[in-house]
Amino acid sequence: MKIAVIRSWSTGETRAAVVPEHVKKLVGLGAEVEVEEGTGRAAGFADDDYAEAGANLSWDRQKLLASADMVLSLSRPSLDDVNSIRKNSIYVGFLDPFNNKELVTAMAEGGIATFAMEMIPRITRAQMVDALSSQAIMAGYVAVIRAAAELSRIFPMMMTPAGTLAPARVFVIGAGVAGLQAIATAKRLGARVEAYDTRPEVEEQVQSLGARFVTIDVGKSMMTPDGYAKQLTRSQIEKQRQGMADTCAQADVVITTAQVFGRTAPVIITAEMVAQMKPGTVIVDLAVESGGNVEGSKADETADIKGVRIIGLTNFPGQVADHASRMYSSNLYNLVEEYWDTDTKQFVLDTEDEIIQGGLITHDGAVCHPQLVVAYRPEDKSAEKGD
Repeated sequence: MKIAVIRSWSTGETRAAVVPEHVKKLVGLGAEVEVEEGTGRAAGFADDDYAEAGANLSWDRQKLLASADMVLSLSRPSLDDVNSIRKNSIYVGFLDPFNNKELVTAMAEGGIATFAMEMIPRITRAQMVDALSSQAIMAGYVAVIRAAAELSRIFPMMMTPAGTLAPARVFVIGAGVAGLQAIATAKRLGARVEAYDTRPEVEEQVQSLGARFVTIDVGKSMMTPDGYAKQLTRSQIEKQRQGMADTCAQADVVITTAQVFGRTAPVIITAEMVAQMKPGTVIVDLAVESGGNVEGSKADETADIKGVRIIGLTNFPGQVADHASRMYSSNLYNLVEEYWDTDTKQFVLDTEDEIIQGGLITHDGAVCHPQLVVAYRPEDKSAEKGD
């Protein structure tokens, strides 16, 4: 079986889909691995590293796509790429399928079996392939490091002959994977950390990291059966904003991580709330790529609103491309190994398996994922607004 590893065509992407360590393991399984030249360069992995690991290098992207049985990628292909991908092959990567209907439909029509890494179900046995979590860990870490670099104060309390410096106050909104990593990182740097999440069930996790959990009553538990936060109604969002306003005003750093899968990120920090913050405050908006949690945040820019700086990177994991690549590469390798038949040396697309069912979005010439089938209907609109 021939596995192709391609580089992302997205501008500014620094991560690699597969690192040489896992190329060697794929070759060990019996796969023929071909890597597009330059795939790992921005993350610090040279073409020679891939060749030493047993991969063949290709300078012809279209030929590579046309000859592969399976394509491993960090991101979605371009429409031109889809025309080159061989029918009945398997394409794996982050695809943002809810916002790329034309692309997903084209892949279905091209007879490509498409596996979206962000659609993997949040179940225990899927943790080894959970790329959303592996990249969110990186994002949470980077958010704190970037905030610390931007802040005009130090994070830890410091007692010196010249006087005592109070610790920075960090407020993390959202205690999912990224939020928990942000909390842990800020605590390691010595900050006083507070956190809020719509799911009261995560209070214990927040406290176990040494942070104070901010309690805001927005009504019933807002957690889905698989552990994600539910989308709030308009009235709940307003209660949440009112409850967070004082904590935001006292904070030196605010990190927002709230995203609703497949939808525009909710605005949880309004312009009015930003205006109440003291000059010098740093806000990091981890959701800027999907619309942003903060009014005034701008994609790939640091906005300055009367002295309050809002960092809005669209690719936080890409700031630590080496480790982010290694973690994503491990997710992909684990996926391949889990469904690898050692006798035939083939990847078996087991459509009865719950992980495959969760991630498979096109198969046998059609869009097959139930959520996408519903989302792609002409009459289907955006999510219900709530009360």
